[in-house]
Amino acid sequence: MESNRGQNGIQLLLGAEQEAQHIVNVARNAKLARLKQAKEEAEKEIAEFRAQIELEFQRKVLESSGDSGANVKRLEQETEAKIRHLKTEAARISYDVIQMLLKHVTTVKN
Repeated sequence: MESNRGQNGIQLLLGAEQEAQHIVNVARNAKLARLKQAKEEAEKEIAEFRAQIELEFQRKVLESSGDSGANVKRLEQETEAKIRHLKTEAARISYDVIQMLLKHVTTVKN
């Protein structure tokens, strides 16, 4: 009888071990499926982000190249404004510069 109880205990342990192995396998498969799903979601998000960045880049390229005439005109206006400013400043201080040069040229030092 004790041998029968020992045998039943062993059978019970083997059954429990098989059930535990089944639970581990189910959990492992669920984990692998979730990892695969997470990878697919990440790849999808990366593709969407890359497409969005590419679209922004193309838009900026079109803005900068499409408005090249406007950029040239703006640069010409800025250049003209700077030239006018320099001419005004030169005219404002030219008399003082000439007087300073004449003073230094005509002064005799011993």
